Amino acid sequence: MKNNSQQPTILPIKKIVQETPAIKTYTFEHKLGAEPGQFVMLWIPRVDQKPISISRQTDSSFDLSVFKVGKATEALFDMKEGDKVGISGPYGRGFNIEPKKNIVLVGGGCGSAPLRMLGEEAEKAGCKVTFITGAQTSKDVLFKDALSDTCITTDDGSAGFKGFTTQKLAEILTENKDTDKVYTCGPEVMMKGVVDVCAKHKISCEISMERYMKCGFGICGQCAVDPLGICICKAGPVFSGEMAAKITEFGQYHRDKAGVKHEL
Repeated sequence: MKNNSQQPTILPIKKIVQETPAIKTYTFEHKLGAEPGQFVMLWIPRVDQKPISISRQTDSSFDLSVFKVGKATEALFDMKEGDKVGISGPYGRGFNIEPKKNIVLVGGGCGSAPLRMLGEEAEKAGCKVTFITGAQTSKDVLFKDALSDTCITTDDGSAGFKGFTTQKLAEILTENKDTDKVYTCGPEVMMKGVVDVCAKHKISCEISMERYMKCGFGICGQCAVDPLGICICKAGPVFSGEMAAKITEFGQYHRDKAGVKHEL
């Protein structure tokens, strides 16, 4: 059952899987009812609350794949199966799946997490899915076996294609003229590159954008972006490539909790 209120649902961690040195997947037995691309607010008692993308979902459970960065996720990584956290949501606007299309998913690092759920749901809708998952090295690759048609890219060439996800995307779009749409999530500079590649090939795309959030449902205003003033948590986190082009800070900078700009 969806919980869109401020009051979190307290859930025990059913299972923990170490995916990479810096990413763990946490499974919860709970019917979330989320759409691919939506997120939850994860509350770690006595520590903090953070937005986390949903990486997988069944009728009775869901997964959160979490990258260890900062105080909250460090505390989460110290938790064990059976420990309890708070979950509220799902929130936000998810990906738009059109049945029976040829699509390409481009994920970088932990950004591959929500694309896994998207890919699984798209395959159920009869889509042909190509999944590009990129990382710095082979040990950092996330979900390399999650979907049937997966292309791995690594910066150092230790696994799959040596180079960037955007280079592999350009290669695929050049070879396959039947691609209908591209979806991407990951480092923002990478996503900006994906948008540019799609524009060159005249293919529509959707991006999942991340910003600092406190509430998750448009009250605090922390995730508002320049110059539109829209909140990522409600208007997004998923946007079309055309909308992303109207957000001048996309691919350029983000703001911290004090509103100070930080170049990407």
